[in-house]
Amino acid sequence: MKKWTRVALAALSLGGTLLVAMVLATPATAEVIRVPVGQQAAEKRVLEVPKRGTTKAEVERRFGAPLTQQPAVGNPPISSWDYENYRVYFERDLVLHTVLKGTATPAPLN
Repeated sequence: MKKWTRVALAALSLGGTLLVAMVLATPATAEVIRVPVGQQAAEKRVLEVPKRGTTKAEVERRFGAPLTQQPAVGNPPISSWDYENYRVYFERDLVLHTVLKGTATPAPLN
């Protein structure tokens, strides 16, 4: 009976070691999620937009009247003008940033 007990304990010990070794040796896997990258960088090279520090009058003269104008809010006052492909943010009378509008498309479900 002692012989079987030793064999059973050895098998359990060996089995536990094998189980740990198998878990550690199993290659890691992960789901690949594809997120479409916007084309904003490519559009910036082609699309001319107002530059930082340009006045509102110069923006309107050079790029035309905006489609819509958002009133100034906050302190310092920040306003924005919307054009077809971008939005221009102003701090008081000067361009602060120009941001291209996104063309986000949902990723295909596979």
